[in-house]
Amino acid sequence: MLTGLLLAAAGPARAEIDFQRDVRPILARHCFPCHGPDEGSRKAKLRLDRREFAVRDEKADWRAIVPGRPDESPLVRRIEAEDPDDIMPPPKAKKPLDDRQKAILRQWVAEGAVYTEHWAFQKPVRPEPPPVKRADWPRNPIDRFILSRLEQEGLEPSPEADPVTLLRRVYLDLIGLPPTPEEVDAFLKDGSPDAYEKVVDRLLASPHYGERWARRWMDLARYADSNGYEKDRERSIWPWRDWLIRALNDGMPFDRFTIEQMAGDLLPDATLSQRIATGFHRNTMINEEGGNDPLEFRFHAVVDRVKVTGAAWLGLTLGCAQCHSHKFDPITHRDYYRFMAFLNNADEPRIDVPDPEITRRRKEQQRRIDELEADLENRFPPELRADWFTPARVRAQAESGVEFDHLADGSFLALGPAAGKDVYTAELELPAGRYTHLQLEALPDSTLPHGGPGRSDGGNFVLSEVGVALAPATGEGEDQPLRLARADADFAQSGYAAYKAIDGRKDTGWAVSGDGNWHVARRLTVQLAEPLELDQPRRLVVRLHQQHGSKHLLGRWRLAVGRELPDPRPMALRRREHLDRRLARWIDRELPRVVRWEPLEPHA
Repeated sequence: MLTGLLLAAAGPARAEIDFQRDVRPILARHCFPCHGPDEGSRKAKLRLDRREFAVRDEKADWRAIVPGRPDESPLVRRIEAEDPDDIMPPPKAKKPLDDRQKAILRQWVAEGAVYTEHWAFQKPVRPEPPPVKRADWPRNPIDRFILSRLEQEGLEPSPEADPVTLLRRVYLDLIGLPPTPEEVDAFLKDGSPDAYEKVVDRLLASPHYGERWARRWMDLARYADSNGYEKDRERSIWPWRDWLIRALNDGMPFDRFTIEQMAGDLLPDATLSQRIATGFHRNTMINEEGGNDPLEFRFHAVVDRVKVTGAAWLGLTLGCAQCHSHKFDPITHRDYYRFMAFLNNADEPRIDVPDPEITRRRKEQQRRIDELEADLENRFPPELRADWFTPARVRAQAESGVEFDHLADGSFLALGPAAGKDVYTAELELPAGRYTHLQLEALPDSTLPHGGPGRSDGGNFVLSEVGVALAPATGEGEDQPLRLARADADFAQSGYAAYKAIDGRKDTGWAVSGDGNWHVARRLTVQLAEPLELDQPRRLVVRLHQQHGSKHLLGRWRLAVGRELPDPRPMALRRREHLDRRLARWIDRELPRVVRWEPLEPHA
């Protein structure tokens, strides 16, 4: 009668009790803490996690469960007892069984107390689809499982989704992105009976499929683009992420998927891709905080790998057995450290992952570095000895319309209000000859702010870019630009070096502000990439771009052209003499600032 009342309270009895689904969760929560695999916490020498121990006792004349006879089974009597001294679990455990759970355990014992292995150790078996009343509703075997449960609960299936909703669902499910309006229109216009199947095939072939579903595995693998802990610096683990996406998109078999991630580097003639796959176990956090013990955090990393491997591949919470035998799963304390020792044998090498585009760019950068290193000595040229002259016939104009006064010394003085930005263009009439350099002099003048040589409020200027071209001989056609090799100045403001006047950029430039009285004449010398050989008079066009800030323009300036004079002495000697002279000038300039220190002798 009691059994009938319990079953009635719990609802209709199931046709058959499933140990893993119905019984094990009850035993794990309410019984295993005291009667499970952990020897340290086991009471009364009773184990209920294994059948061979539950149906017999060490005394051989007592057993907790008598299969098929619940009334003779101490386990059933104890869970149904009313005496606080007899009932299990005991009241102090504060984990009482409800009537439904007691009924399940009684029915399980009555059916023979069948144990099955932990689900993680059971080979998956394809079940037979259950019978249903509405045989016309299912379109595939999965629908029969859904409909069977709905019929058990007395529910009706939802109406069929409209085509747009169905399309949106399958897009979000397979690639995580909604369809575009064009894709929706194409689906609605496709009247073929397999229109939906074609969409599914196309989405499965999309690279977004791997990106969408790789996220699930990346969560299991605890993927992150940074190391974690206090510094949390970036890490380069993305090649493993890309390997995972490709594996899913390529439909890699699960056995190969597993082997390559667990031990791809140990395969015969392992490829780079197989070695990258082992990055699964390099997703552990890395502590880069100063003063930490690397071996301590390697231990933490291996602990993490044990836990993740158990969860991802074994379906077990191995981490619970780190401090003691598992309370619920069949994993002993010893088993945990055996598995840990296996993973602790792995090295943690760094792997170069060459990418064709990155390799190409790296080679290009290395080629440029080699060129610069080979040309390094030319960065320290000898002192220029040149024959300079200022052409008598020079015309200058400003893009802003500002006018110039052409002074007797060949310089130009800007008149009137200064523009915000400007471009000065000068045309120099050159006689036939050979020319190698161009020189710009920035000159002070009493009419300029603070004496110049610039027109800004502080008397400075910024020469953004120098352009040099040869005008056509006939006066018709376009100017021929001349390449410039280098630029040097007798002084340059910090951050505004001379070379920035010929670097091809309008947001940099040469300027002359500095310490002390810097409102003095300054020179910028520009070398042509190839000597200009003229067999007849020609016009040289020089454009001075000034695009920095407001009114940072040349106030008074002069142009000259020059021809480098030959010097038969070795280049190394000339370069050394020039450096020695520069050093001597620096010493003369800095020596007055040197303070002489006199040692003091203490008095007795």
